[in-house]
Amino acid sequence: MKNWCTKLFMVATLMSASLGRRCIVKTDQNKKENPSIDDHPSNELFNEQFRPQIHFTPSKNWMNDPNGMVYVDGTYHLFFQYNPEANVWGNMSWGHATSTDLMHWTEHPVAITRDELGDVFSGSAVIDKYNTAGFGNDTMIAIFTSAGSAQQQSIAYSIDDGLTFTRYENNPIIKNDNDLQRDPKVFWHEESKQWIMCLAQGWKMGIEIWGSTDLKNWNKLSEFKHDLPDRPKIQWECPDLISFEYNGEKKWVLLVSVNPGGYIIGSGTMYFIGDFDGKRFTAEERNYPLWIDYGMDNYAGVTWGNTGDRRVFLGWMNNWEYADKVPNSPWRSAMTLPRELKLKELNGELILSSPVVKEIEGIAKKWNKFESINDSKFRIINSKTDKAYQVQLNIELNKDSTITLSNSKDEKLIIEIDAANRKLTTHRDEKTGQSEFSDKYVIKSIDAPLNTESSILKLDVYVDQSSVEILSDDGRMSMTNLVFPSSIYDSLLVSGAKYTIKVRPIKSIYA
Repeated sequence: MKNWCTKLFMVATLMSASLGRRCIVKTDQNKKENPSIDDHPSNELFNEQFRPQIHFTPSKNWMNDPNGMVYVDGTYHLFFQYNPEANVWGNMSWGHATSTDLMHWTEHPVAITRDELGDVFSGSAVIDKYNTAGFGNDTMIAIFTSAGSAQQQSIAYSIDDGLTFTRYENNPIIKNDNDLQRDPKVFWHEESKQWIMCLAQGWKMGIEIWGSTDLKNWNKLSEFKHDLPDRPKIQWECPDLISFEYNGEKKWVLLVSVNPGGYIIGSGTMYFIGDFDGKRFTAEERNYPLWIDYGMDNYAGVTWGNTGDRRVFLGWMNNWEYADKVPNSPWRSAMTLPRELKLKELNGELILSSPVVKEIEGIAKKWNKFESINDSKFRIINSKTDKAYQVQLNIELNKDSTITLSNSKDEKLIIEIDAANRKLTTHRDEKTGQSEFSDKYVIKSIDAPLNTESSILKLDVYVDQSSVEILSDDGRMSMTNLVFPSSIYDSLLVSGAKYTIKVRPIKSIYA
């Protein structure tokens, strides 16, 4: 049941003493009919089993794709696909949260809800610095898919920092008569002096590129398609066309999420590297698909706009194969740790790396070094006080190795390193923790290339209450997987090659 705001005044309850305080807000009903965030006691909320402690989650209910990500005046705005009524997909709206450090988040009332054109599907937001749309200088403008009998594109604008939006009276701005056009990602292209929109074609497996000078009137400029012989029938979704400066040259990367047809099964995000001339994206000749993440649970990721030279990425940490069944309540789904996308060279070719953002340092505690003893299990954290942590391993690649994370109930996640074939394999099975909720969840072997040219592999492993994110060689390989142990893995065992190890707890963002 919708929990509408009924007070004629604003009540704010602070639920965290951290930098980004979580505020429970009720707003004046006469201003906007936005479902509010329930006022739960702080000792009950955010301490549930499996609740992530260093990842963004809504206080309750269903969440999927990150939307409308834009940075303005020192604040990161995160809108997201949200069901204000239940813990399953439906009634799609835009939830809203903000942060000044990408770690601590303040959750706000729902920003945009469905109307006569349909549900509010994924999209983006921009800051209209020069008032091209006529809503005022520096207005925040959301561009999203209205999903009713067809998928059409609409806009809405906000003059109060994204807390409320007013829909454009002449929506939709791009009319359509089918369900094969969605997830608009918009940015300003300075060279051609216009806004560029990328739209996904779903089962048509392509990306449309549109141009506009005022965000209201759009012209279709081109289409991008690429044959993927091993994936003949998949959906293309959530595009993001991003520019990078690399060795004095501008390169472009096109992110495309696919479902089904991900790297393993279900959901995944691939990318293409190439050039964009203001109308058309042309991909370099490569052995596509290239993957931004080799795990099961990093989907629909896009980057924040208006961040200067930084390319900060966030993904939905789930998979459509089992998303509505994961054992989370009263919320369902989390976002990945934010990553900073960078182009790096590997064996003479460019790849997209995705290390965790530097802001993680603000909540990380001091490093603890451990003696490197093969085949000896040792506790690396105090599970009663440490809610999340980072392991950093440097391990020689002259022989195979096995890394085992486990807890007192002998629930374990096993990571194997194949030195000769430069491959990492994670085993997510019945021994990992809860798994019976879906027959699609258990994946006996999740393989990934190490993506390193070094003789020593650097691994960073971020462990939370229900996720493990593995990054090799400063993000050249990323593997994100959900796990559901009865308590956090607090012990480690390494066998095989020589290694060094250090561990640091990471403070809960709700502490």
